Amino acid sequence: MTSARTPESVDTDRMVGRLAQLVGIETPSGHVPGLEACYDLLTAWAPAALGSARRYVGDGVPHLYWRREPAGPTPSGVLLLGHADTVWPLGTLDTRPFRRDGDRLTGPGVFDMKAGLVIALEALDLAHPAGHISLLVTGDEETGSVGSRALIEEAAREHAAVLVLEPSDGDAVKTARKGAGIFRLSVKGRAAHAGLEPEAGVNALVELAHQVLAVNRLGDPRAGTTVTPTVARAGSTVNSVPESARLDIDVRAWTLDELDRVEGELRGLAARMPEAGLDVTGGINRPPLERPMAAALLTRAQQVARAHGLGDLREVAVGGASDGNFTAAAGTPTLDGLGARGGGAHARHEWVETRSLAQRALLLAGLVDALRP
Repeated sequence: MTSARTPESVDTDRMVGRLAQLVGIETPSGHVPGLEACYDLLTAWAPAALGSARRYVGDGVPHLYWRREPAGPTPSGVLLLGHADTVWPLGTLDTRPFRRDGDRLTGPGVFDMKAGLVIALEALDLAHPAGHISLLVTGDEETGSVGSRALIEEAAREHAAVLVLEPSDGDAVKTARKGAGIFRLSVKGRAAHAGLEPEAGVNALVELAHQVLAVNRLGDPRAGTTVTPTVARAGSTVNSVPESARLDIDVRAWTLDELDRVEGELRGLAARMPEAGLDVTGGINRPPLERPMAAALLTRAQQVARAHGLGDLREVAVGGASDGNFTAAAGTPTLDGLGARGGGAHARHEWVETRSLAQRALLLAGLVDALRP
């Protein structure tokens, strides 16, 4: 039985070997050949009890879905959710191949989140699925899930729980994530010669400078809301008054009310210079994952961790978003951060703790069993 297993009884070498193969395939977001090759491996490794997978294409990007047939109109069963794409461009493996150094595994995408995919498949081998499990692996999470969002939300609404395979934070699972918004403020001015008649122009860069300061004041540290001006561009030549400028803005908040507040204030910005024009585009990219949506699943996971001798399972709230934000907003209880321990997400030193692979596989297997109808 799964409850009698220990981390030592799990085939860690097999998990490391699988992870090496996945990391050895470069899968930048939307790179179809890499994603398809990755999906071929996952399909070959999937336990028979999971059934057959289908490949879906959204916005030109393929996604892999083992979908259980709904038992009726009421949501039921468990959705395991992960992604195969990484932030690393083609050619990264030339200088940073997969490596194992004692208890540390490194390579592009090893932590975020190819280790989570290996953990999911190992857990399904360890568990006792009773037709209640689906597994969805997407290929565009790192670029905002533009083509997979509808599929993710539809899958979430069919299930009673979602377990997200994103990496853990130390030993902690993630019970809350900030929601995110991405906006662009465009400024329209009027060009003029900077030497002959600068007064005839409307300097879009000067107007943008006013707006950067206004945008920077929209955050609320007490509520944990951040509004961060990130990328700015203006002008075309050194001897011309800039006729246009733009500013990209990153917004993060723990609640949808705060995201809505910031969006309203951004769209209400007024130009400071006569004849300058402002236009705000973009919007809320991901709603927040609020803790009440994870609370009951956390309790079950903590019970499983104690039963398997894995210690006390901690929780953490994080600022980064994941596809778990979408599933929670769709109304499905969601627990995130069930992937490997390690660190360096999106960084060159990205790494995974080898022994965590077996530990997390046991935890996920026990939780899958505990959620069996």
